[in-house]
Amino acid sequence: MSEVTSSLESLHVRRSTFSPLFTLAGALVITAFFTAAPWILAASWVSILSNFFILLIMATMWNLLAGYAGMVSIGQQGFVGLGAYATLYFAIKGMNPFAAIPFAIVTCAVLALPITYLLFRLRGGYFAVATWVVADSAMLIILSIALLGGGTGSYLPGLSSLSPTQLDHDTYLATWFVALAVVVATYLILRSRLGLVLSSLRDNETASRSAGAKVTATRRLIYVIAAAGCGAAGSVLAISQPFVQPGNAFNLNWAAEMLFVTMVGGLGTIEGPILGCVIFFVLQQTLQNYGAWYLIIFGSLAVAVALWQPRGLWGALRQKTHLELLPVGYRVRRSDGVETTSS
Repeated sequence: MSEVTSSLESLHVRRSTFSPLFTLAGALVITAFFTAAPWILAASWVSILSNFFILLIMATMWNLLAGYAGMVSIGQQGFVGLGAYATLYFAIKGMNPFAAIPFAIVTCAVLALPITYLLFRLRGGYFAVATWVVADSAMLIILSIALLGGGTGSYLPGLSSLSPTQLDHDTYLATWFVALAVVVATYLILRSRLGLVLSSLRDNETASRSAGAKVTATRRLIYVIAAAGCGAAGSVLAISQPFVQPGNAFNLNWAAEMLFVTMVGGLGTIEGPILGCVIFFVLQQTLQNYGAWYLIIFGSLAVAVALWQPRGLWGALRQKTHLELLPVGYRVRRSDGVETTSS
C-alpha cells in the first residue's frame, strides 16, 4: 500500500506545460485587438476578418461534430442557410437584424433536434449523405416560401438607417463576438464532463458504452450545438451580405471549406480550425489574382496532409513541441521525467 501511495505522489497532473496566466493574458490581448480592429485597420482588412470569423465559426462547429463526436457531416450548410433565413424572417417581422441573431440560433437548435431522430438511425457514409439530403430539403422548403423571396432571395430589411461605415463596423463586431463566443463555448465544453465523454467516444465507442456513457444523448446534444453554431454563422453572413439568396446561404462550398480547413489545421483540436482558416485566407489573398488556383493548391495541401499528416498541421506541431494554446486534456508527469498526454 505504501508503494502505491508513493507512486501516486510522484505523479504530477496538469493541463498545460506553462502557466494558465499566460493563456489568459494572451487571450485578453487578442480580444482587445480584434475588438478595436474596425478603428485601427483598413476597411479591406476588416472585411477579410469578417469572412475569416464566419468560416472559423463553421469550422469550429464542424470540428466539434466530426473531430470529437465522430459524426462526419456534409450537410452543415443547411443550418447556415436556415440561420440566414431565420434572420431574414425576423427582420421582415420588424426585428432588428442584429437582435435577431440569438433567435436565429435558437431556431436552428430547435429544428435540429427532431432531425437527429432520423439521422441517428444511420452510420458512417450513410449518415454523411443523409445530412446532405437534409440540407437540400431545407433549401427546397425555403424556395417554396414567397415571404422569404422564393428562388430569387430578398434584401434584409432593418439596416437602411445605418451609414455604410457604421454598418461595416457593427457587422464586423457581431461576427467577431459570435466567433469568440463559439470558440470559448467549445473550449468550456471540451474541459467539462461532456468533453470527457466525447474523448471516450472518439477513442473507443464500444468501451465508452460499456463504461455507462450516454452515447446517443451526447451525440444528439453535440449535433444540436453544432447546428446552432452554424446557424449563428448563417445569421451574421446574412447581415454581412444583406441580399439573402438560397444559392449562397445553402452553398455546398460552405461544407467543403469547413471540412478542408479543419482537416488541414488539425481534426480534433481547438487550434486546428483556427490554423486552417489562417492558411486558407493567406492562400486566398496571395493567389486571388490567379483565379481559382488557391482552391487547387488548398485542395492539394489537404490531400497531402491527409496522406502524410492525418492529425493535421497543428496535430503534427503539437506532437513535436507539446505546444497547446487551449489545452483541454491532461499531462501526467512522473518524477523520472516521463510525460504522458491525454487529450
